[in-house]
Amino acid sequence: MLMEEDVEERNCMFQESLALEATEKLFYDIIREKYLPPDDQYTAPFIEENSGNPDENGSIDFSSYSRNATSDGNCVELGRNFDVGEYKSPHVAPQPTCQSSFSSSSSAKRVPNIFNDSPNNVVDKVKKQHADKYFRDGWRGKKNSHPWDLESKEERSSKQAEMFDRVLLCGPEEDENALRETWQNETTKTLQQDGQSKGSGKSHGRKKGGKKDLVDFRSLLTLCAQAVAADDRTSANKQLRQIRQHASSMGDGMQRLAHYFANSLEARLAGSGAQMYEAITTKASAANVLKIYHLLIVVSPFVKVTNFFSNKSIAEVAEKSERLHVIDFGILYGFSWPSLIQRLSSRPGGPPKLRITGIDLPEPGFRSAERLEETGRRLADYAKCFNVPFEFNALAQKFETVQIEDLKLDNDEVLAVRSRYRFRNLPDETVVAESPRDSVLTLIRKMNPDVFIHAIVNAACDTPFFMTRFREALFHYSALFDMLEENVPRNILERMLLEREVYGQEIMNIIACEGLERIERPETYKQWQVRNERIGFRQLPLDQEVVEEAKEWVKSCLHKDFIIDEDGQWLRLGWKGRITYAMSSWKPAC
Repeated sequence: MLMEEDVEERNCMFQESLALEATEKLFYDIIREKYLPPDDQYTAPFIEENSGNPDENGSIDFSSYSRNATSDGNCVELGRNFDVGEYKSPHVAPQPTCQSSFSSSSSAKRVPNIFNDSPNNVVDKVKKQHADKYFRDGWRGKKNSHPWDLESKEERSSKQAEMFDRVLLCGPEEDENALRETWQNETTKTLQQDGQSKGSGKSHGRKKGGKKDLVDFRSLLTLCAQAVAADDRTSANKQLRQIRQHASSMGDGMQRLAHYFANSLEARLAGSGAQMYEAITTKASAANVLKIYHLLIVVSPFVKVTNFFSNKSIAEVAEKSERLHVIDFGILYGFSWPSLIQRLSSRPGGPPKLRITGIDLPEPGFRSAERLEETGRRLADYAKCFNVPFEFNALAQKFETVQIEDLKLDNDEVLAVRSRYRFRNLPDETVVAESPRDSVLTLIRKMNPDVFIHAIVNAACDTPFFMTRFREALFHYSALFDMLEENVPRNILERMLLEREVYGQEIMNIIACEGLERIERPETYKQWQVRNERIGFRQLPLDQEVVEEAKEWVKSCLHKDFIIDEDGQWLRLGWKGRITYAMSSWKPAC
């Protein structure tokens, strides 16, 4: 991804597809015709591990980027030994094979190495200092901003590939720990200087007469939302003006939260929610997704624990199988799968033949599956490096339009299905008579998978009642913004990107949009429990080894206010008493 010439100008494929659909619907509204969402599907051919040359359309082949392999699949430039938390530099002497180890050390009390293994310290010091500075400062949006600008294209590509691997495979734990400590120290100093009360829901406003007035943003936002709901424009505008006096996208956590909620309330009041959401969703680039992913890896358990839970569950059901088929609803850029490939490569008796079917929304234009195909090529490159037989099938279509014939199921394969936070974007029965949520779950049950891994955003924001939805969104995003405030300095680029291009867009959609235009529809894990059981799934017990390892890692490496616990076979993650994410595994009941 980092080597693609136009990476900064290319939008995130998820947001770009949604923006296209919103534009089409707006056009149909103008000409007063009924809008019918496109049902076109594009099924890309299998991408196998030996499909290494550019195709006739000039698609990029990632197998040539600094991860070269010999004819028998052994890596000669990149030595790796990591699942979720370990990294080895490409400057390590050539290794005969891509080996890996996952067993926890029994000789010392330490965080299990699934999260905390350390790399061999053989990286050239000068280059490593450049790389570390590159991570701490964030990726720049312009070319010629890297510390190796004057180097050759080949050298730059090699180092960019190294940086990509460090993020994608979660980098060296020492670097992450050092970065967490630096950020937390800087953040603590800032909070002490401000004299901010933790968890109060109040934030400092602007100075008046040499003192700062405390502003209760939650109360102000709630009063403003009530005025908007009642279409009391005078009162709503008065509240908005008061909020705007103190809110800021560059301020503390509550000021930033108030800024994005005020934007959303103002758009709802003006009746321009769909247009505003469309405008802001077209700005996210693929490179920014990687920056945000790296931030979440470093400061929270949300990404690492979810990936660990998913990969461990899949590896266990495929422990003795010769063939494994993984179907990923919402694969996006496939960031979580290289660690599974590495895990499978270390399996006693050799790895299985791995087939991944990646499903995601089609892109606008004639090549609707282009981004998915690029994801497949990247994963094929990792599979070649780790000597894992691999195929990739891209399905560029809406989840609810997928047919079981599209998936090319084979009874001789172990089948694993995963949804990682993306079912929240499916409409339900309050919007469409035939609920797409139930349709997709029914399809998964018909597949009869060996395991269905379901990770969800835990927030009751799917209600059609505006004030109920508003309060739930306010509590949910207050926890997320407060988590960032206490763990990440305010001037970090990745934090601002996460708040603006993820949380800010989600808030805009939840607050300012209605009907089919509202695509952010998270439910609580208890609501998903009822829905899954109604469709015909039974919940599988949690793996206590996974739970204990994850708890120990969070306790050892992260802020004390992070939550990780269990409830009814759901593994729950959250911050300061607020559960924000949950995951569990399922099988068809019969």
